[in-house]
Amino acid sequence: MQYLVDTHAHTIASTHAYSTIHDYIAVAKEKGLKLFAITDHGPDMADAPHFWHFVNMRVLPRIIDGVGMLRGIEANIKNVAGEIDFFGDYLKELDIVLAGFHEPVFPPSDCQTHTQAMIATIESGCVDIITHPGNPAYPIDIYMVAQAAAKYNVALEINNSSFLTSRKGSEGNCLAIAKAVRDAGGLLVMGSDSHVSYSLGEFGQAIDIINKAEFPHDRLLNRSPKALLSFLTERGHKTLADFAELE
Repeated sequence: MQYLVDTHAHTIASTHAYSTIHDYIAVAKEKGLKLFAITDHGPDMADAPHFWHFVNMRVLPRIIDGVGMLRGIEANIKNVAGEIDFFGDYLKELDIVLAGFHEPVFPPSDCQTHTQAMIATIESGCVDIITHPGNPAYPIDIYMVAQAAAKYNVALEINNSSFLTSRKGSEGNCLAIAKAVRDAGGLLVMGSDSHVSYSLGEFGQAIDIINKAEFPHDRLLNRSPKALLSFLTERGHKTLADFAELE
């Protein structure tokens, strides 16, 4: 089946990405996507947009030409305490908050350290989705992370870009994560992690992982705009009524 929701895309505001919001809207319309999130890198990343980029996302329309666009961030996990590089009331203004490990902010360490940091981030209540947890550069205790994510209603991402252009060798970890989340009763989401608009909504390799794991469709957040928006509402986001027509 075709999945019409994508939670992970970067614009030229992250200067190692190459597309504008206009580009993404055009591709979304062409592909029939209903809802996607703009999630540029948090300000601690070397070439990230300024903090004000995220503060001023309030000027962005929520729906453009029938396509819904969530105002979001891919924040950086900063330390073992689970702190991220966006905070306080500013977080509440965003529609969706992703966070993950990135080498310039959190250099790879060891499994125990990665696991402690990821679980602390999950427990913080600030983050809706953990990005590319299958990255082989950051080994984790998959069982412990899956259990924590299920307990705190945080989704783990199967990142399609990890199988194509970055984080090579993620397949085994991602399959194990999908199975662990399945057994823990938690949620998964597929993210294209697009750094150019053409890959928006492309989940081919991630779908293979989902199918191999026999992951329940009703716990996959990409299954519909309503599924994702309901999850984000449960997570405490107050800004989602404008998307009601997409459900």
